[in-house]
Amino acid sequence: MNTEAAWLTTSEPAWFKSSYSGAEGGDCVEVAPTPGAVWVRDSKRVTGPVLAVGAEAWSAFIAAAGAR
Repeated sequence: MNTEAAWLTTSEPAWFKSSYSGAEGGDCVEVAPTPGAVWVRDSKRVTGPVLAVGAEAWSAFIAAAGAR
């Protein structure tokens, strides 16, 4: 479990990355929806820092990204 985010939950969330991410790696992020927040991390640094984003903010981000 990511030690920086250990205080947020007692179990590891289900992480996933976009189906558009290639198998060769690159610049990918993973997300994990949890009650109250969506966690975001660098797929190459799974033990690194985690950004917790509120559900409303995440929805607004997805809507804005999809509009481009």
